[in-house]
Amino acid sequence: MTRVAPHVSQFAVLPTAEVEETQCVDELITLFNQTFKALNTRLVRGAGEPIYLPADAQAHYHRIEFAHGFFNSALHEVAHWCIAGEQRRQQVDYGYWYCPDGRNDEQQQAFEQVEVKPQAIEWAFSTSAGRFFRVSTDNLAGVEPDRTAFAHKVSNALQHYLQHGFPSRAHQFIDALHTHYQTTPLTLELCLLHSKDFN
Repeated sequence: MTRVAPHVSQFAVLPTAEVEETQCVDELITLFNQTFKALNTRLVRGAGEPIYLPADAQAHYHRIEFAHGFFNSALHEVAHWCIAGEQRRQQVDYGYWYCPDGRNDEQQQAFEQVEVKPQAIEWAFSTSAGRFFRVSTDNLAGVEPDRTAFAHKVSNALQHYLQHGFPSRAHQFIDALHTHYQTTPLTLELCLLHSKDFN
């Protein structure tokens, strides 16, 4: 559904799929901001790499900036926020140091260890939004990761959450996604059907 502004050249019009994705991201931002308004936290479309910024002189609210306006990036960054405790949420990027692409084997293992839980939650978010999920090892310029092994670790974490419960904010957002997208309640079977790693 492409909307064209009056007197705008046809060459300035985005492809339909891109417009629809932009609209989906706008809906997601609105949904998150309404759901967590009481926590003074907003989901923000970022122009560059993702970052979490606590309220400061620039903005009176906390900001979860996700990468390049991508829907999946937004879900991933929200998952990190759902895990971070109160003290962590008062620090830029929750006080963590990010080791960029180009990691060696030891650095990659450390990266994957801290990514298991957020990616399990992101998987639940994706399924709740009716989207497909793929694990991210995020190391194109470094040692080649074992994607299959990592995918199974994320799957195990997801199973644990499904059996024992998600963190409270994650549970709240899953409910909001269910309601908005009118999806069915989460089960392991449903999540696996929405996985690009197991299909």
